Amino acid sequence: MAMTLRLSPDQDRALTLLAEAQGSSKHEAAVRAIVTAAARLLNDAAVADLARDVIPGHAELESRIRRTRG
Repeated sequence: MAMTLRLSPDQDRALTLLAEAQGSSKHEAAVRAIVTAAARLLNDAAVADLARDVIPGHAELESRIRRTRG
């Protein structure tokens, strides 16, 4: 699927630096960043779900942390 990605100059510079660090194109760097972020988010969600089931009181602790970040 084709998609146009509009970036600010600062975002474009960050993507350029990321691509250079990876030795890849900006397209490949963007794709890798998306996949990495999605995997981390899904893994974090799975860990949080497991913690809610396994650690007594985790839900209350998580709720308190979220309120303080608020």
